[in-house]
Amino acid sequence: MGALIENSEYKRWQYKIFGATWLAYVGYYFTRKAFFVVKSDLANSLQLDSIHLAHLGTAYLTFYMIGQYSSAYFGRRLGPKYLLLLGMAISLICNVIFGVSNSYWTVMLFLSLNGMAQGTGWPGCIGSLAYWFKRKQRGTILGIWATCYQVGSLIATSFAAYMLGHYGWKWSFFGASAIMLIIWFFVLLWHPNKPEDVGLAPLVDEDEVSTTSDDGATGKGLGWNREVVFTIVTMGVIYFGIKFLRYALWSWAPFLLKNNFGLQGDDSGYLSTIFDLFGFVGVVFAGYVSDKVFKGRRSFVSFVMLFFMTLSFVLMYTLGSTSLLYFTISMGLAGFMLYGPDALISGAGAIDVGTKKGAMVAAGIINGTGSIGPIFQEELIGWMYERNNHQIEPIFILLVVIAAITASITFLLWIRNRKKIVQL
Repeated sequence: MGALIENSEYKRWQYKIFGATWLAYVGYYFTRKAFFVVKSDLANSLQLDSIHLAHLGTAYLTFYMIGQYSSAYFGRRLGPKYLLLLGMAISLICNVIFGVSNSYWTVMLFLSLNGMAQGTGWPGCIGSLAYWFKRKQRGTILGIWATCYQVGSLIATSFAAYMLGHYGWKWSFFGASAIMLIIWFFVLLWHPNKPEDVGLAPLVDEDEVSTTSDDGATGKGLGWNREVVFTIVTMGVIYFGIKFLRYALWSWAPFLLKNNFGLQGDDSGYLSTIFDLFGFVGVVFAGYVSDKVFKGRRSFVSFVMLFFMTLSFVLMYTLGSTSLLYFTISMGLAGFMLYGPDALISGAGAIDVGTKKGAMVAAGIINGTGSIGPIFQEELIGWMYERNNHQIEPIFILLVVIAAITASITFLLWIRNRKKIVQL
């Protein structure tokens, strides 16, 4: 964490910003993951099948995508702090409503609103960090910081599973809202938008000029040339595949563990955290080696890890379809290999390519495009599960195909980056 220090004046505020944004995104996971953990019990309570559940997930994810894109616009006007505070407040209120709802359509409406609110989280946090850390720090810092969504997912899933097992599915939502409210106050107290707000000079990256030429007005005031725009869009397409796979396991692993492997609801929730636990290690590893070993060549690190991620899904299909042990092992390997590129592309990479000025917009575009992936997986997997009489092999074949395509596009991005068109 020594990389946090710019000088003695910045040190205290860098720690506060790091802590406030890290906690904020952990909080978002509490009010996000409860639905996915209680899915099966919620379905039994409201008499829903997997198609109905897929529609609910699709509503959430569609509005999550909209929230990501709209954050690119509203975030520049509200600033990262107020964008986060607004999104967190709406999300915790929605979870309270889930806990008192007994109607499919009420859940549908407020799950959509929660998706919109959840979409403010990543752009708001990345927009904050962009003002407080230089490029040479970002791989390591963002690698450590991005553990928020492994730790967040891990403890939020475990918490929701605990509340489900001991108090029932409604209390998974109530408990999530209580945690989010506590974190909301930390963000309120610890989070200035940028150094100038506390009397410090802005941090300047000398190398940002190289990616912000006046070649056209494509960036509309952000200083982006056409190559930067193309790279950001390509990163969004890669993130489409990454988030398709991540949400496929988040959304359906507890469900499949209960219905296909015979685990209890709370046990299936606990075991599904293997994916996030190994992802925690993967994201720190990727951030460190991209800075210290590969000197900022994040596209190469992403390609290698996504290649091995594809092999882990091959293992899931060949052996994990019939063995709980191998399914668990392949989940862990997939988590390690997926989360590193996830963090590099949507976090440090978004700032590196979009620059400090355009980081919030770049993060919104990359994450917004990526968030289309989970929408497709929700409906597609729900339909495949019913269509194939609850057999999981066809679903795992789908995951292998998506992983292979994603790794291939990342390979092309790396080749393009070797030509020094855009530094990533």
